[in-house]
Amino acid sequence: MLRRTTAVLLVVLAAPLLFAQEQPQHVEESVSVGYVMVPFTVLGPHSAPITDLGSGEVSLLVDGIPVQSDMFEKSMDAPVSFTLLVDGSGSMALAGKMEAARAAVEALIARRKQGDDFSLFVFDDKEAHELVPFTDDPQSILTAMSNIKPWGKTAFFDAVSTMPERSRLGRNATRAIILLSDGIDNASKLTREQLSKNLEGLGIPIYSLGLREAAEAKLLKGQTMEASSDIALLDDVATQTGGRLFLGNRPEQIAKAIARIENDLRAQYLIGFTPTGKGAVKYRRISLKTAGRVQAVRVRAGYRGTEPPVLTKANERKRS
Repeated sequence: MLRRTTAVLLVVLAAPLLFAQEQPQHVEESVSVGYVMVPFTVLGPHSAPITDLGSGEVSLLVDGIPVQSDMFEKSMDAPVSFTLLVDGSGSMALAGKMEAARAAVEALIARRKQGDDFSLFVFDDKEAHELVPFTDDPQSILTAMSNIKPWGKTAFFDAVSTMPERSRLGRNATRAIILLSDGIDNASKLTREQLSKNLEGLGIPIYSLGLREAAEAKLLKGQTMEASSDIALLDDVATQTGGRLFLGNRPEQIAKAIARIENDLRAQYLIGFTPTGKGAVKYRRISLKTAGRVQAVRVRAGYRGTEPPVLTKANERKRS
């Protein structure tokens, strides 16, 4: 729970993913001179969210100058834009896979937070079809899920390769693709290698829910090499994009998977300061200097107000 209760007017616009070598985009924002609160999310290797960042691992800068902050807190309630990509091929009609996919979507929506939005796509032997564009109406997602009827072959590679761009239509800075599939591909024009190439550098994690028994994670006696390959495909897609692979089709397995996805995605930090009241009221650019394990930051681009409190050498020594 966030402890600060200072009454301020704060309008925050979500900035796009900012990498260390890039400059923040200019986003017009307004804030009273009472307090400037800076929400941000940090990502590590393969765009995996970092959920255990310490205050000593981040420094706040305004117009490139270090600022003395007086707050560092973590929230686990950051809003997320979820893109749901459901395998609608004939193999999903077997062994309760589609029922498990519906249960996973229901579990995700049951845990929704204020500000979340969702879109729903289903893929078959040709492409991913949009069933519901981004919405904050959960019932429209659940209704569309109930109407999916599995049939035909699977163009897995083709469908997944189109999703990163479509998922950027969500309104939140934190985005994720939830892939519900058994991992079979038998109709794509793209190859597995081409899919991997298309996913290089993707800043949106794909969480693969392999709707099979967890025991299939290993090649057991009697298991076919084809089945093992399908699971490896789901794992590769998740690992390459900074997501995770979860296996299972029982209710307790699905619930555990959704909870871990939520923990990954909702970690958001808050750092803040009180402007000095000195200098002109103008737009000032915000940036963060982070520790080596942090590879990317999502942060608001700036604020409009007076000068921030400059971090003195004495205060810097106290921080270290």
